[in-house]
Amino acid sequence: MRIPSTRPWLSEAELQAVMAALRAGQVTGNGEISHRVQQALQEMTGARHVLLTPSCTAALEMAMMTLEIGPGDEVILPSFTFVSTANCVVLRGARPVFVEIQPDTLNLDPLDLEHHITSRTRAVIPVHYAGVACDMDAILEISRRHGLAVVEDAAQGVDAAYKGRPLGTLGDIGCYSFHGTKNITCGEGGAFLTSNAELAARAEIIHEKGTNRAAFLRGQVDKYTWVSAGSSYVLSDLLAALLEVQLARRAAIKARRKALWEAYHSGLTPLAREGVVTLPVVPSYAEPNYHLFYFRVTDQGRRDALLDALRDEGVGATFHYIPLHSSPFGRKTLGCEQMLPITEQVSRTLVRLPLYPELSLAEAERIVARVQAFFGV
Repeated sequence: MRIPSTRPWLSEAELQAVMAALRAGQVTGNGEISHRVQQALQEMTGARHVLLTPSCTAALEMAMMTLEIGPGDEVILPSFTFVSTANCVVLRGARPVFVEIQPDTLNLDPLDLEHHITSRTRAVIPVHYAGVACDMDAILEISRRHGLAVVEDAAQGVDAAYKGRPLGTLGDIGCYSFHGTKNITCGEGGAFLTSNAELAARAEIIHEKGTNRAAFLRGQVDKYTWVSAGSSYVLSDLLAALLEVQLARRAAIKARRKALWEAYHSGLTPLAREGVVTLPVVPSYAEPNYHLFYFRVTDQGRRDALLDALRDEGVGATFHYIPLHSSPFGRKTLGCEQMLPITEQVSRTLVRLPLYPELSLAEAERIVARVQAFFGV
């Protein structure tokens, strides 16, 4: 069998939506389709302001610009994350400060967060790993007490929640991804969310290349001009058309992913009882979106051997992040010297299994059987 690690679930409806946008000439950004999708995201999340972006990377960069992060500032984030979470800080001339994750959820550890706060700390970026919420009550309490902004990296958290509230809406700013590997996709895309009117006003200008074009299009000014620093952070209406259909299908997408996630979890539970694997934990406060299914083994040698065995069978299993603090850029350029033992052990021992809506339960069961066979079960 040949099974990729992920695959977007696209239908005839997405094709028809893109064709309709092309026929109507709706290909640039901030048009009618984008406005509809932004409104849909506002209704879905409860966020008062939503701006579509070309990626979650772009949304994170906008967040740092909106918060006026700059040289001399520090921003705290987990080392176990994608490079964009740190690059948005580095690009502002500020310093990313890497902290430990919790071993059960692989999310930012609030206790280690507080240990790393200094007089230079301006913001915190919690990352909702695998679509499972961070302990946001603890993170928000610590951040508010120290006067820090909270930017949620919810790239993996679209359609997931914390105590009933959508991820990306608990902090000052939330950032979404609609990349081709995500649950809801338009190939490349993202969103910037906030309910803070002042931040929204700044972000709107940054979003449109530092101009007040959005106000002009609303008829609030008679012409638009350059009023601030900014960049091109607008998503094409062509991609927004695809995203509009995906958002309408999100319940079906989530249901299929949940069924596969539960099949993996159930099938691997006997191995967890024997202590040869550690399964993911979903705390009671989290409503996941089943973005990833991962488990951990006891050591790197066993992890690498298992990945080789699965790939030999055509199964697109893989590892995940190399910790940013131990990366070449982290060590050589940022001068990171700290040890984060939980993060490093997780990186060495984590296995991700294929998970996407068109994967059948029978295929998932065969993958489980391959894992069981590797461990002699």
